[in-house]
Amino acid sequence: MRGFALVLLLSSLAGCSLWLPTPDPAQAWIELTPHGETRLQALAVDGRALDDDRYFQVMPGSRTLEMRYRFEVDGDDIGPGSAPLPRDCKLTLAYDRFAAGSHYRLVAGGYGFRPWAKLYDQHQYLLARAEEQGCDDLAGR
Repeated sequence: MRGFALVLLLSSLAGCSLWLPTPDPAQAWIELTPHGETRLQALAVDGRALDDDRYFQVMPGSRTLEMRYRFEVDGDDIGPGSAPLPRDCKLTLAYDRFAAGSHYRLVAGGYGFRPWAKLYDQHQYLLARAEEQGCDDLAGR
């Protein structure tokens, strides 16, 4: 019985680290939504690095978001018999109308070698598109 209680305790503590904080109603909340088996990370707001790469929470107004998007280019997009190629890309997105208490969704994906990211509001309206700042080949590292 002690073993079960210990496993239960440890699994609940591990689960707590996955929870996101409660959104601040005085700020805008940006949820990160990577496409498929990829990884999208929040890096900075207006050039200031973030403590937590799982989300953006920003003051209202004009903001520039910096993010990292990691994905694989399918081997078929490279050439016959090629292995998938992992990519690590940086993107920036500028939007000038973030509103306090509003929730936004940042969706990312890739077309071949090129990454993309789009910002949507809570009504699923497209608000802005990110610009690619450069990519590295993770396999070459």
